[in-house]
Amino acid sequence: MYIIVLKNQFKLFADCTVNIDPSAEDLVEIALQTADLARYFDLTPRVAMLSYSNFGNDNGAGPRKVRTAVELIRKRRPDLNVDGEMQVDPALNADLRREEFPFCTLEEDANVFIFPNLDAANIAYKLVRWLGGAEVIGPVLLGMNKPINVLQLGASVQDIVALAGVTALQAQADAQI
Repeated sequence: MYIIVLKNQFKLFADCTVNIDPSAEDLVEIALQTADLARYFDLTPRVAMLSYSNFGNDNGAGPRKVRTAVELIRKRRPDLNVDGEMQVDPALNADLRREEFPFCTLEEDANVFIFPNLDAANIAYKLVRWLGGAEVIGPVLLGMNKPINVLQLGASVQDIVALAGVTALQAQADAQI
């Protein structure tokens, strides 16, 4: 998972580093763990399960996998504000959601983005970093027994300090459990 810092807000992108082609069940775990981390940062998670398709307008294997994951998440965590499968446009554009997808359950714009595969996620976070000027913190590894994170090749001092801070916060949270 990566923390994407944009001006006065941040978004969480997952899985950008580990799972090449996650199953629907894997996407459920990725989404739930990322949403839980969002709560730790005092962020109410609004989860967009991303695809090239919007709410069933394509019946390909990728969109079906994401739709299945959404159904499973809703059964396991009905309290979680999650929707999809959807493109990034409705995930970030309330007017579009209201006009084109009034059934969409996202209460506000998404702040947790779950990608259907590693290709899409890795490309997306790097585009936001290089073209959008976002600060990117990560990868933050979730689902491990202890807080552990990995630095990217060529990490800057700022990257190291930011990831060390996140790792320390994870360790602190674990100590309170």
